[in-house]
Amino acid sequence: MKLATFTAAGRTSYGAVIGDGIVDLAMHLSHPTLLDLLRSGALGEAKQVASGTRPDVALSDATLHPPVHAPEKILCIGVNYANRNEEYKDGSAQAKYPSMFFRTPGSFVGSGQPLIRPKVTQQFDYEGEIALIIGKDGRRIAKERAHEHIAGYTLCNEGTAREWTRHAKFNVTQGKNFDNSGSLGPWMVTADAIDASKPLHLTTKVNGETRQDDTTASLIFTFADLLAYVTIFTTLKAGDVIVTGTPTGAGGRFDPPRWLVPGDVVEIAVPEIGTLRNKVVDET
Repeated sequence: MKLATFTAAGRTSYGAVIGDGIVDLAMHLSHPTLLDLLRSGALGEAKQVASGTRPDVALSDATLHPPVHAPEKILCIGVNYANRNEEYKDGSAQAKYPSMFFRTPGSFVGSGQPLIRPKVTQQFDYEGEIALIIGKDGRRIAKERAHEHIAGYTLCNEGTAREWTRHAKFNVTQGKNFDNSGSLGPWMVTADAIDASKPLHLTTKVNGETRQDDTTASLIFTFADLLAYVTIFTTLKAGDVIVTGTPTGAGGRFDPPRWLVPGDVVEIAVPEIGTLRNKVVDET
């Protein structure tokens, strides 16, 4: 099942994407948002309604937003694909633990919405990633139970102002949190529709040119590893998002670098999930 948050005819809601339409679940269920649905553990209710209801909205008439509005936490993982550490060319050994930082909900837009290049950067970059959406609260989650806490999967473009990630010695937060600089979507595909035990093939294209191409077989820390590690120190809540890392091939790693400019179109795709597509525009 594909679940999206969207605006149509001046109304923001969420629903199940069925073919070229959306079943507006807020019209049929008591849960007003997808976050409320997840916190209520009501994915089964949504599936039942979606399977027997005609779409209420044409997908072409909807503006898509990040699948979950205002999650408590968006936790991002760095340097998590094989060979990514070598891109830094600093001679350091591969990390024993995941690198991580937080992003704000306001730093993301949905698929089809403009990706905004901040005025203060000349080094605007893309990072194609798979994101996990948590469906069940958990602390100290065992790796073998991690799948029970994943409600679904979506895609992320972790738009980054690179020079702003170097404003302090151990801090990348500034460069990762400009308003509307990244994207999530196009929707959440529920975990029961994806066999995550098999490699997921991720590609990132800029203006149709493939820049990143890898599979989750290359992950250093698997999805289960990440949930087990994160929940040592914090409780994951339903609706939380974990962005799991980007493969080699971001623009800043080319020689010379290939930064994003206005008019560029970035497409991040995983066949089992869909395509997250955004056009770059300058901040006004």
